[in-house]
Amino acid sequence: MKLDDAIKKLRRFYRFEKRLPTYEEMSELFGFSSKNASFKLIAKLIEAGILEKGDKGKLLPKNLFAIPHLGTIKAGYPMPAFEAHHDNIDLFRYLYDVQGDIYFLTVSGDSMIDALIGEGDKIIVDPSRTPKNGDIVAAIVDNEWTVKYYYKRNGAVELVPANKNYPVIYPRESLEIGGVIISVIRKYH
Repeated sequence: MKLDDAIKKLRRFYRFEKRLPTYEEMSELFGFSSKNASFKLIAKLIEAGILEKGDKGKLLPKNLFAIPHLGTIKAGYPMPAFEAHHDNIDLFRYLYDVQGDIYFLTVSGDSMIDALIGEGDKIIVDPSRTPKNGDIVAAIVDNEWTVKYYYKRNGAVELVPANKNYPVIYPRESLEIGGVIISVIRKYH
C-alpha cells in the first residue's frame, strides 16, 4: 500500500473516530490479512514522520494533518509568484501542542474586531498562562464573560477593547482571568 493512500485512510478514520485505529482496525482499514502487515506499514509511517509513539508506546499523530507551506503572499501590493517551499504545518500540533488544558469559546460581538477577532470566531484559551500587559484574555468581569486586551497599571486591571466604539472595562466587583488567547480560528464559507 502506498503511504499517501494510508495517510488518507488514517486521516478519514481519525476525523470520524477522533483517535487513531488499533493495529487490528488498521488491518481491516488497509485490507491486510494480518496485523504484521499493519506493524510494517506503521513502521514506515513513523520513519516518514507521519506518526510517532508516545512514552507508553501509544501511536500519536505527528504530521498526519500537515498541509504544505507554499510560501509568503502579500496582502498589500502584489509581488512575484511564490515558489514552493518544502516545509509544512501540522494543524493538529499547531493548535493543540501546548502545555496544560486548553479550551475554546465562540465569540459574540465586535469589540475585538480591530484585533481581527470577530463574530463567530473560535478562540483557543490557555488557562495556565499568566497574562502580561497587551495579551488578549478571556475574563469573567463582574460575573460576565468578555474577551479583551489585558493591562495592569498601578495595581488596577484594565480590559481594553479593540474597537473604538466600546469603553475600557474596569472591574467593579470581581475579576477572574479565564486564560490567555493563544489562537483564533475563523472559517470562511
